[in-house]
Amino acid sequence: MSLLAFPADRRTSDIRRCANALLQLHGEEANRFWRSEMAGFAAALKEQGMDEDEISRQAALFMHAIQMELQLAFAEEELNASA
Repeated sequence: MSLLAFPADRRTSDIRRCANALLQLHGEEANRFWRSEMAGFAAALKEQGMDEDEISRQAALFMHAIQMELQLAFAEEELNASA
């Protein structure tokens, strides 16, 4: 296992950037964005010498963090709508 200076689920600016983009995109455009982000993510980790298992683990952490950010955004939207 490689040591990461910034594990994927701690990269808050990237997480928020992706979540905000996904809130604005729909359908195939959102799919293209996500596939491109994950391909770049995996390529950068591979370039750093990370093995496939750790890349998969980091990708899962990153996806989970983005899902949590999206859930937070939806919860805030619902709260604001009911106020």
